[in-house]
Amino acid sequence: MPSTQKPMRYGHTEGHTDVCFDDSGSCIVTCGSDGDVRIWENLDDDDPKSINVGEKAYSFALKNGRLLTAVSNNTVQIHTFPEGSPDGILTRFTTNANHVVFNRDGTKIAAGSRCSDFMIKVVEVTDSSQQKTFRGHDAPVLSLSFDPQDAFLTSASCDGSVRIWKISDQTCVTSWPLLQKCNDVINAKSMCRLAWQPKNGKLLAVPVERIVKLYRRETWDNQYDLSDNFITQTLNIVTWSPCGQYVAAGSVDGCIVIWNVKTQECMERMKHEKSYTICGLAWHPKGGQIAYTDTEGNLGLLENVCNRAGNKSSGKISRAVTKDYDDLFDEDDDFLNANLTEPRSSPKVISNEEEDDDDDLMLASGHPRHRGAIIEDDNSLDTALMKVNSNLEKDDDDDQDGSIPVLPASTTQRPFYDGPMPTPQQKPFQSGSTPLHLMHRFMVWNSIGIIRCYNDEQDNAIDVEFHDTSIHHATHLPNSLNYTMADLSSEAILLACESTEELASKLHCIHFSSWDSNKEWTVDMPKDEDIEAICLGQGWAACATGAMLIRVFTIGGVQKEIFSVPGPVVSMAGHGEQLVVIYHRGTGFDGDQCLGVQLIELGKKKRLVLHGDPLPLTRKSYLMWVGFSAEGTPCYVDSEGIVKMLNRGLGNTWIPVCDTREHCKGKSDHYWVVGIHENPQQLRYRCIPCKGARFPPTLPRPAVAILSFKLPYCQITTEKGQMEEQFWRSILFHNHVDYLSKNGYEYDENAKNEAAKEQQELLMKLFALSCKLEREFRCVELADLMSQNAVNLAIKYASRSRRLILAQRLSEMAVERATELAVPEEEEEEEEDFRNHLNAGYNSSATEWSQPRVRNLLHEQDMEDSKEADAVEEVEEMQKFRQNPFSKIVASSSEMSTPKSAKAVITCSSQGRVNPFKVSANQRDSPAHSGNILDNMSKFSKNTPAPNSRVANKQKSPVIKPLISKPKSKQALAATFFQARPPHSGDKTVEEKEEKAENVLPESQAAAAEKRRKSYFRPKTGFQMWLEENRESILADNPDLEEADIIKEGMSRFRALTADERMVWTEKAKGGAAGNSAEAKKRKRLADAKNEGTERREEKSKDSSLSKKQKLLEPSTNIKLSAFAFKQS
Repeated sequence: MPSTQKPMRYGHTEGHTDVCFDDSGSCIVTCGSDGDVRIWENLDDDDPKSINVGEKAYSFALKNGRLLTAVSNNTVQIHTFPEGSPDGILTRFTTNANHVVFNRDGTKIAAGSRCSDFMIKVVEVTDSSQQKTFRGHDAPVLSLSFDPQDAFLTSASCDGSVRIWKISDQTCVTSWPLLQKCNDVINAKSMCRLAWQPKNGKLLAVPVERIVKLYRRETWDNQYDLSDNFITQTLNIVTWSPCGQYVAAGSVDGCIVIWNVKTQECMERMKHEKSYTICGLAWHPKGGQIAYTDTEGNLGLLENVCNRAGNKSSGKISRAVTKDYDDLFDEDDDFLNANLTEPRSSPKVISNEEEDDDDDLMLASGHPRHRGAIIEDDNSLDTALMKVNSNLEKDDDDDQDGSIPVLPASTTQRPFYDGPMPTPQQKPFQSGSTPLHLMHRFMVWNSIGIIRCYNDEQDNAIDVEFHDTSIHHATHLPNSLNYTMADLSSEAILLACESTEELASKLHCIHFSSWDSNKEWTVDMPKDEDIEAICLGQGWAACATGAMLIRVFTIGGVQKEIFSVPGPVVSMAGHGEQLVVIYHRGTGFDGDQCLGVQLIELGKKKRLVLHGDPLPLTRKSYLMWVGFSAEGTPCYVDSEGIVKMLNRGLGNTWIPVCDTREHCKGKSDHYWVVGIHENPQQLRYRCIPCKGARFPPTLPRPAVAILSFKLPYCQITTEKGQMEEQFWRSILFHNHVDYLSKNGYEYDENAKNEAAKEQQELLMKLFALSCKLEREFRCVELADLMSQNAVNLAIKYASRSRRLILAQRLSEMAVERATELAVPEEEEEEEEDFRNHLNAGYNSSATEWSQPRVRNLLHEQDMEDSKEADAVEEVEEMQKFRQNPFSKIVASSSEMSTPKSAKAVITCSSQGRVNPFKVSANQRDSPAHSGNILDNMSKFSKNTPAPNSRVANKQKSPVIKPLISKPKSKQALAATFFQARPPHSGDKTVEEKEEKAENVLPESQAAAAEKRRKSYFRPKTGFQMWLEENRESILADNPDLEEADIIKEGMSRFRALTADERMVWTEKAKGGAAGNSAEAKKRKRLADAKNEGTERREEKSKDSSLSKKQKLLEPSTNIKLSAFAFKQS
């Protein structure tokens, strides 16, 4: 089978990096320019042992438990391996050594320098005073290599020569001018790392340009060259396989090529994933693997090198079966050999034509052991064994050998299983913790604080640190019981330890928020039941044990529920009343984990939200972190860096929200999770970047990075894709608001309103984009996602874009939606019940009580709506278009009248019984219907703010006005209190229109209206006059402020004025009140006119009174009339 190239990982900082295996091949050892020697158990080892040998290391070698390094202090020193203890300095140079090597038995070392004399030293390891010096190169030494027989030493130099030295007399035997000359190592085109053939040293391999030259020992003739068209740049290094049959070479552009020396055939070709220079190359002592490094400090691994057609596996099987087979027949070798050596035509014969070349095994009787029955081909093994068994049974009719029924079928077939391989189950872990084997580790890092554990010769303790010191001060705890698990909340610290031979597994809680003096409690687990995971919630703690039980306690130590999980627990987390448990549902295959998840609510109403659903992990990944966002939404992260979040709005499914691999610079870099926030102001993924590892060290304190969320939607680079991603991301990250409100938690109403506004704006932008692309069907699909107000804006936009068919369909949709929402109103008798029913039955659409009204959604503004040329003409224009749906938005669900039939929606009748909650338009004074296809839409309205409300002025739509008012709140009341008082003329116009009404209000409604009108004419205060004059400056500094916020900002600025300045404004207000005597007279006339109007209104019908109410409170007309009155005054 071909070799496999594993992904490279970060090993050292940028610079020359060496690599080798230890003598047994159990670990990989690397040395980098950062001065560290690292010991890797395998390529996936995230916590390699590190030995610092100096400020900078240039070369290293390993043999017989000795680590040899050439470092920046110009010495060649030795350390013990793997302990890393310094063991002395072998030699020194005037500058640093460039290359160091051991001889075959590790008794000598050779080092070549970059100093002025360019010498080579050979030093005895046991006695550093025994040194030999080799001089003759005219430039720095590039590389060295010992002859396996210790007779010769080979060196390559920047002077372009390769020399053979005789060690005994320190003389140069021969020299070849093979390389390009240069003056220093850093300018060399190639390092020319040459190598002798192992064991006998018959051949010397030298990389020259793009070929490998092979020279024969003693004669020093060039036997032949190894080359391949795959190599396009200069070769940098060569190395032999331990068996001496293969040569591997690496080039400066990242190519690795392997040849069979005997056949000169190229066996393997590999290209570096980033084409970095290969500077380190090492064979595994037993073959089959090659470790390599590049000049960027990365480490890579090739597996199954030169393993052709699965011979390795089949060979192992064959030898195993042969051994069992031969053991059965050691006493009857002659009989077996007679059967096996018969001609092939005989029915009892098995061919023995193919024999291993290296098969020199002999039987105890002296006969060669035949293996004809054991054929190397995988498919023929079972058949051959069956033939042998049948032949032997035929020859032994009298059953003289009772052991003839050999090898059961299962034994021979098991090694040939080629289906999916089971994946080892992931071990339990604590989210936010680092591995247990570290002496200094994080036990937990979450949004509350950090718990560190120190377990070394000096101390065995636990440090607790809180992000917010107002919760609790930092704490230092002894760790005599060797706690390995921890969790932290704003109420308590939870610790747990495994059982020992003497002690049971313990759960220890420090309830620091308790009001009594006893703040700690401990619980011992039953015998043979170890705690594997723990977590804290609001008022409770839980632990998962090896018996597949979840034990729940109160925060004070009272035992509560116990329940089983279907498999071994992997991890668990808590937040508020929620508990999430991850466990093994079964055995995974092909590298996949088979995990399940349960989400349980432990509040007063206990319920199971997720019933053991499968946890969707990325292919061939495992779970890295599980927890909750700060707002209480379950999330998890897998080993591929994919962050997934529970989507409560889509049936509790999981959706990926962030791919941390997109932010990693290298393949070995990862992000370690700290916390997740859904709040729009803090929408982020808090994590710690780890270069070349999966977790950070405790010291120095790691810095937290912030990553943004991005849903994996298609074509994210286009405008359409970006807006779609933003819309659904806004929907997803505000699902928690509905959950919080449903469960009685506090939440930010303003954030919810802003999110709804943002979502409708994105839908309108998508609608406009679809209109430009002439995708009208897509426009209707988008309108189906909009609120009622946004649909009317879409109708307006479609009409002005001359897409009448689209506008007609949208108007039908709006009428149908209005009809559906109006039906429940007639069935309810009280407004409160109606609101509850409406909210429960139509949650997908914005209602008056659930969503804010959308304003300023379209950028295409009409000039006639942005200017007010003449107030009288505007009044006439508004009267002209009163029946047009463009001049008034179809009301939300709470304002729809109940139609008796389809006609009732289009034309309002003045006959019949009156719905007390019904507000219908008065059509008595309206002109004839226009020919517009949208004129058949009925109009509805709700009570609006005062005509001159600055809130309405600030947020009025440039396309449709007015929008329906928000529900009354404290902020709205405060805004109304600080409104400027309307002039008399505007109110007079309203009064004249009241006199034309057909019906009168009931006495209670008339009294309320009179009280409201009187409140409009209260005298202005000094602050109100100051605010009117300085409003524009406040808006210029803070354009996004709401009306209530403008008032707050104005009050803060007004208080900042001096006492004299405030007194001036107060005097102005008093003077203005005194100067308004004329207006007082007008108010008196209005009061008289009102009394006369009251007498006439008592004779009118109820339907007309409702029409009058709509006229009185019609926002657009009042706004324009008040504007006209201000201009006149």
